[in-house]
Amino acid sequence: MDTLNENVQEIIEKLLKDYAEFLGEDDRVKIELIFDREKKHYLLVETGWENEYRIYGTLIHIDIIDGKIWIQQDGTESGIADELVTMGIPKKSIVLGYKSLNRRKITEFAVS
Repeated sequence: MDTLNENVQEIIEKLLKDYAEFLGEDDRVKIELIFDREKKHYLLVETGWENEYRIYGTLIHIDIIDGKIWIQQDGTESGIADELVTMGIPKKSIVLGYKSLNRRKITEFAVS
């Protein structure tokens, strides 16, 4: 793996770890970080039970596809794409995969 790719993976992992720490967890709901470095998939998932209701959901899902960061799911209030830009990732390297192709075309980020 080249250094640039390793740096991007480290940035993504740090971002998700920061979110996991911010969210915290308790005895009922756990926050799980899932990193598949080989296939370049990164997820932050919550799982558990609260008041007899199942809690399960992917809060953040990021893939690296063809050298670009694809945000597949963004359950944050502020948007992780802007946080990645703040951390040094150029907008042209970020694809908002959770938006339709037509919507991606009108953003400042990569289309695909």
